Amino acid sequence: MFQGKTISLIIPCYNEELGLPFVLEKVPAWIDEVILVDNNSTDLTAEIGRKFGARVFREEQQGYGFAYHKGFREAKGDIFVTLDGDGTYPVEEIEPLITRLLQDQLDFISACRFPLQNPKNMDVVSKFGNWVLTTLTEILFRYRLRDSQSGMWVFRSAILPRLTLQSNGMPFSEEIKIEAIRRGLIFREIHIPYYERYGEKKIKKFRDGLRNLIHLFQMRFRK
Repeated sequence: MFQGKTISLIIPCYNEELGLPFVLEKVPAWIDEVILVDNNSTDLTAEIGRKFGARVFREEQQGYGFAYHKGFREAKGDIFVTLDGDGTYPVEEIEPLITRLLQDQLDFISACRFPLQNPKNMDVVSKFGNWVLTTLTEILFRYRLRDSQSGMWVFRSAILPRLTLQSNGMPFSEEIKIEAIRRGLIFREIHIPYYERYGEKKIKKFRDGLRNLIHLFQMRFRK
């Protein structure tokens, strides 16, 4: 469908049995593989993934970054697409985002949630935290970003060996974008809708926000 490119959709999951069916039922048939990384779920996440035909891998080291490291190792596509299993990111935007990646000869697209189409879909604390981290990212790395914390990306898998991805936790999201930018890859943010999530929120806002903040400074001063 896309100039002979194979597509891998990678979804990290921790107890997402409520939202996952709504995500997987929308996945287009032309996607070559769905990689679901079960990060120690205690509910039916893995079973639901298998029911919908996903390749399910368990990652026992707890953490957002650990889940993505596992998913990237297992995925075989020429183009990787990522999103969460809670229904917040738009599966219907996968095709137009891949089209833009190829037509514009980009290396990495980060799907940008802001400005929110429906402000009610993100709480005030999360909005403020995103603003702080994105603003600090702009200051430290001198690159204009609107959403440094987005979890939906579309990129060419061939770029991964060029990126230094060290985070095993939530900072992985900002790290992969910053690495793509500072390594000189062709990077672009493209706006998407953002939806209300299904199920319980897993992020610990203040703890994870502080870790992201510290990681930004660590990244700024590493080679």
